[in-house]
Amino acid sequence: METTVATISPIWFILLGITSFFMTHAYGENMPLRTLSGVTHEEAMHGLKAFKASITRRDSIASTPPSHSHSPSPSPLPSQDLKKPHVYLVTSYGADPTGNSDSTEALLAAMADAAKGPSEGFLMKDIKDLGGAQINLEGGKYIISRPLQLPLAGVGNLMIHGGTIRASNNFPSNGHLIDLSTSGESKSYNYEYITLKDLLLDSNFRGGGISVQNSLRINIDNCYITHFTTNGILVQGGHETYIRNSFLGQHITAGGDKNERDFSGTGISLQGNDNAITDVVIFSAAIGIMVTGQANALSGVHCYNKAARFGGTGIYLKLPGLTQTRIVNSYMDYTNIVAEDPVQLHISSSFFYGDANIVLKSVKGVVNGLNIVDNMFSGLNHDVDIVKLDQSNSHFNQIDQVFVARNVVKGMNLKATTAKISMHGSGTSLTADFSKVLLFPNLIKHVVYSLSANGNTFPNHALRNVSQNRVVIETDEAVTANVFVTVDQGIAS
Repeated sequence: METTVATISPIWFILLGITSFFMTHAYGENMPLRTLSGVTHEEAMHGLKAFKASITRRDSIASTPPSHSHSPSPSPLPSQDLKKPHVYLVTSYGADPTGNSDSTEALLAAMADAAKGPSEGFLMKDIKDLGGAQINLEGGKYIISRPLQLPLAGVGNLMIHGGTIRASNNFPSNGHLIDLSTSGESKSYNYEYITLKDLLLDSNFRGGGISVQNSLRINIDNCYITHFTTNGILVQGGHETYIRNSFLGQHITAGGDKNERDFSGTGISLQGNDNAITDVVIFSAAIGIMVTGQANALSGVHCYNKAARFGGTGIYLKLPGLTQTRIVNSYMDYTNIVAEDPVQLHISSSFFYGDANIVLKSVKGVVNGLNIVDNMFSGLNHDVDIVKLDQSNSHFNQIDQVFVARNVVKGMNLKATTAKISMHGSGTSLTADFSKVLLFPNLIKHVVYSLSANGNTFPNHALRNVSQNRVVIETDEAVTANVFVTVDQGIAS
């Protein structure tokens, strides 16, 4: 029978060559030449080398930058090849990871290439989707002399991560290390879905850390921001900037700093709507978090930035008349929460330590839709109220739907808008005094009471007065009785 050798396809030719290569090294270089399916080892190796050379030539051609392009060093990625990973290594642009020389231009070049890189469609209108491009700082420490800005607005789905950025001594004092703003006009939002992650930002007492302006769905995750003089993080306009798992402090300390009185600046300033701060520590600043936009949520925040007795504020809600803020599961450590004319404010499940409390500051005398419930307060027996009224500007005179109750207190003065008293008394007038516990002076909107007289008499009785937060019940004859009274200051009108 005549043997027929089938034609071998190129891929089988390569696979057989590789197999022959490994067999040669497994059995030694002196083994006799072997033939596999009619192909000798020498023929297979020759084909493999030819194939490798052709791939190398094609890759070299694809990777050659255009002759008219100029940057500090060649771009590490082809600008239009969507099949390549979009990772921009900053050292490939000449950035110095040791921090010994200025890396501003190199970092800006990497950001420019990323922003102008391949697009895979659009996110919001006019926001180009960069497909998850990454600017990788490669674990280095970089010195910059001016803010890092993207060269154009209208891009999204981009990450900057993995290193340290420090301001030089000539960095502008009003700038931010990373600045997501634009000098030009944007048709809608500047940026969408930009992630800043795993960064240590050292402002070197020259301005701030991060600025986000008129942007949408920005993530700031696992960042350590320090030595700022203005804001650690500034959010202006836009929607849905999420700040989480981060640490901010003007000075690096763990509390009890001898220079705490001199702390200045603001950890986070929220000047926009619909943002969230989650699991964040503010360890030194005059103000931990300043909120001037509505519908923001704060959860898992620990503020020990500057003690209230030194003039510090943990969370300042400067939104008189329309607060719309939720603060839950947070820890105020020797510093307080201040809310101006709070309207729709919820504070719950939080811990206040070291005489930390909540201050309601009157601007036009309005408080409406306020819940302060289910918190723990632990003080130093200094006669501090858990909720304090600051009526230095004007008295609160528009009070409705306010509920301060179910708080656990030790070493501080309990304050509430609803209270109960059970008492025993004799005579024709019985008084239940709520003045020490009720939050608002001379205000009782609702009273429920019951009177149980001893003996066989059935006296007539009535509620006579509630002024100065004292409930007076009178009977038509002298009695010895048990009285139970419930009052409320915040019933909806």
